Amino acid sequence: MNQTFGDLKGKVCVITGGCGVFGGYFSKAMIDAGAKVAILDYRKGRCDDCVPGRAKEGGSPVLCVLGNVLQKDSLLQAKKEINDAFGKIDILINGAGGNAPTATTGAEFITPENIGDLSKTFFGLDIEGFRSVFDLNFLGTVLPTMVFAPDMLERGGSIINISSMNSYRPLTKIPAYSAAKASVNNLTQWLAVHFAKTNVRVNAIAPGFFVTKQNEFLLIDKETKGWTPRGHKIIAGTPMGRFGEPEELLGALLYFSSDISRFVTGVILPIDGGFSAYSGV
Repeated sequence: MNQTFGDLKGKVCVITGGCGVFGGYFSKAMIDAGAKVAILDYRKGRCDDCVPGRAKEGGSPVLCVLGNVLQKDSLLQAKKEINDAFGKIDILINGAGGNAPTATTGAEFITPENIGDLSKTFFGLDIEGFRSVFDLNFLGTVLPTMVFAPDMLERGGSIINISSMNSYRPLTKIPAYSAAKASVNNLTQWLAVHFAKTNVRVNAIAPGFFVTKQNEFLLIDKETKGWTPRGHKIIAGTPMGRFGEPEELLGALLYFSSDISRFVTGVILPIDGGFSAYSGV
């Protein structure tokens, strides 16, 4: 059995959100492994900025396709372009996702002191903001799988979803994101069973705490540029004592993509510096 990632060479890999923070690292890793990478993004300008440099650096074919993970017709058009350019799809990385201030409470708890003004609690959440974050993270995993996975049914393949440690232990302030990622876990396991007879594997990566554009407003103090009290709490609850670096997700990504993990399906793998193992004591 091949014990390297050499089997990824020439495979067709679709990455949603491929011009985002994590998506950028995912796409570079797959390009470096020799895969034919199709990056899906909903904004043309981002494609123009992020793809040419990666193609030149990696030397493998790279295609950037416009597509909205919440619009099935858009995804079907993207699939046609990918099939025409590269052939059938072998690997799908559902990387699109994120949180937003409109789905975030200002207060961690409802207390006797703030009952008089619930605007910063659950009751003050903007429902459209809540729906937008939930749909992006959950339906933004469902719809691309519906559209791209049929290519794998007769030949096998790998689907990698992006979960979060919020899925196991919901964090204060971000109920929509936490609920969506818990749903991604359940969907990952359900799909793993549903697809098992076709040799299509479905797994998920559950990152711990990484600083991204979506969460830096919660973690970095605008005035001091240091950690907010929430940022300090996270560091205190992570045994390794730091935030993760995006490249630290890539070993798991390549493992799940490769035939090295051909008997692994329905797994949600924490990459969290020990956060999930720590009781705080």
